[in-house]
Amino acid sequence: MSQLASSGHGTRPDLAAQPDLTAQPDLTAQPDLTAQPDLTAQPDLTAQPDLTAQPDLAGPFTEHTIESAPAAARRFLTATRDHLGYLPAGLARMAASPQLIDGFMKLTAIFDSSALDPVAREVVIMTVATRNGCHICVAMHTARLAALGASADLIAALRDADPLEPLKDERLDAVRVFTLRVLHTAGDVGDQALRDFLGHGYTTQNALEVVLGIGTYTMSTLANRLTGAPVDDQLAAYA
Repeated sequence: MSQLASSGHGTRPDLAAQPDLTAQPDLTAQPDLTAQPDLTAQPDLTAQPDLTAQPDLAGPFTEHTIESAPAAARRFLTATRDHLGYLPAGLARMAASPQLIDGFMKLTAIFDSSALDPVAREVVIMTVATRNGCHICVAMHTARLAALGASADLIAALRDADPLEPLKDERLDAVRVFTLRVLHTAGDVGDQALRDFLGHGYTTQNALEVVLGIGTYTMSTLANRLTGAPVDDQLAAYA
């Protein structure tokens, strides 16, 4: 046995040694509850998405026809095609979720019936669209603004989306600034921002309608980016 023990591959471990089971963790140490997050930091309002980047058109989302779409989505696609004269790619891809397309179409109609005037509503939409980098929405609502008779200067300023450059129309700029403030603060705009908005002739109802517009078009802009939907040929002149 002594020969086997000594002729192995080195010294064997001492199996008689036992771990110290009497040691206990220090349960008296307490976390530092006095540290507070830095609430003074402000978001960078100058950062803008890259609107020159094009979506990947080879993604997994089907661009449905009315015939290929889920049955529950077909009536929305049909109504849109009949209204516009074509079926937008973004909506055709959104049709994969009948619930999403149903929600978006209903919320769009509700927002369009709000007390905000049509151009003010478009300011909300374009502010959300440029902030989220949605090519389709920017093109579609550029066309919508042109149809409403908006000036070329206003359209260019909304497309440029420089948060530090005010719109020439102070009342419309109040909508743009308030929309950005709601987005950047997740609704906690503060008393002064709300007073500034109301000071331009808007109401608390209008303030909540801005929230409605943000919610509606956050839904569509994120869906369009997720599905990689391209700008339609019918909107190419406004892209």
